Amino acid sequence: MEYETITLASDEGATVITLNRPEVMNALNTQMRAELLHAFKEAEQTSRVVVLTGTGDRAFCSGQDLGDRVSAANVDLERTLRDEYEPMLRAIYDCPVPTIAAVNGTAAGAGANLALACDVVIATESANFLQAFTRIGLMPDAGGTYWLPRQMGFAKAMGAALFAEPISARQAADWGMIWEAVPDADFAAHWQERAAKLANGPTVALSNTKRAIRDSFENGLTGQLALESQLQGDCGRTRDFQEGVMAFLEKRPPHYEGR
Repeated sequence: MEYETITLASDEGATVITLNRPEVMNALNTQMRAELLHAFKEAEQTSRVVVLTGTGDRAFCSGQDLGDRVSAANVDLERTLRDEYEPMLRAIYDCPVPTIAAVNGTAAGAGANLALACDVVIATESANFLQAFTRIGLMPDAGGTYWLPRQMGFAKAMGAALFAEPISARQAADWGMIWEAVPDADFAAHWQERAAKLANGPTVALSNTKRAIRDSFENGLTGQLALESQLQGDCGRTRDFQEGVMAFLEKRPPHYEGR
């Protein structure tokens, strides 16, 4: 598939998907949502980590493109969310390999929640997150009402959603909304280093870690302990586990093959 609203680059087990509509602060339109869905499905087949970032230094993603003629002509927001947003967000959230959102600038509205769909969010210190929906008479969507209370807690999630005020990257990190805020000058090198670490890690263990932590919200203790036993059994049968133990005993860095 040829991409027009995003770019795709792969190297040494890492795929970087870049939102590429800088003229509208990388806003989401119908085409971009379709391309993101396809790109994540493609990347999960060949990569050991996927990074989502934006072009430029103004914005990661400014949310829904309110000037998009296709979207503007379609007033059925329920259908748009169900048929376009949900499949895209599920492709990101369900991706079996680790995903990183490298937030290079403002993440607003659906753009903020697009980032939160990833496993780890790393942002520049100059970035900010904004649940802008109530400013135009809407409520948070694109998964915002799911991710915000789980990551920030009820009180902060409610305030962020109701007041629609910017949250700085540093504040977001302090509140547990994102993993870390990084000085702008170090940002690119830092997220690339983080991505390389995951790309060179034990793939099955990382995938099972994702599943166990996410399923914990739905399980009681008994169910979670059973899931841990099952998934750890899978890890224990991998070559990576054998390599990890040998590397530990031989006092050397492990060299994981991803299986």
